[in-house]
Amino acid sequence: MEAKKSNRPLTLKLVGATLAMFGFGYALVPLYDVMCEALGINGKTSNQAAEQPSGLTVDKSRTVRVEFIAHQNASMPWEFKPETTVLDVHPGEVIETAYRAFNRSDKTIIGQAVPSVSPGMGASYFNKIECFCFNRQPLDSQQTAELGLIFYIEPDLPKEIHTLTLSYTLYDITSKESADIKVAKATERAQGVTP
Repeated sequence: MEAKKSNRPLTLKLVGATLAMFGFGYALVPLYDVMCEALGINGKTSNQAAEQPSGLTVDKSRTVRVEFIAHQNASMPWEFKPETTVLDVHPGEVIETAYRAFNRSDKTIIGQAVPSVSPGMGASYFNKIECFCFNRQPLDSQQTAELGLIFYIEPDLPKEIHTLTLSYTLYDITSKESADIKVAKATERAQGVTP
C-alpha cells in the first residue's frame, strides 16, 4: 500500500511530462512555419498568387538557372514530375511551365503540393502568378493531369544567386478533405441549411 502511494506522484509527473512533450511536438509545425515566414528562411514561398507584373523590366543582361524537382512522398500513389527540369530565365521575365501527375491508384485521390525554393534567401524573389500549389488537386484513378505554373524572378535578385531550385512535395489529403466535407455538411444540417 505504501509503495502505491509513493509511486502515484511519480506516475502523475511522467504522465504530465508525456502530455507536455506531445503538445510541444504538435506545436512545432505551426511554430516552424511562423519562424520561417518571419525570418525568411528555408525557402518557404508565398501561398498567395503574385500580381502579374506591369511595367516590370526584363534584365536581359543576366540569366538565372531555375531547376525543377518533384519529391515522391512514399504514401502518395501518384507519379509526379516536372515537364522540364531546367530553364534559363532572365529576371523579370514571366515564365510558364508545368508538372505532370498520374494517379496510379484505383480510387480518386486529392493531392496538395508544398513548394520550397533554395537557396532560402532567393525564395522572396521567386513570385508565382499561378500555381497548382494554391489549390487542392483531385485526380481520378488512372488519370493524368497537367499542373500549371506561371512565375517570374524579381530583377533585384542578389547577384550572387545564379541558380534557384523549386521543389514540390505532393501529399495525399483525401482523408482530411473528406473529414472537412463531413464537418461542413454537419454544420449546415445543424444550422438548418440544406445542401
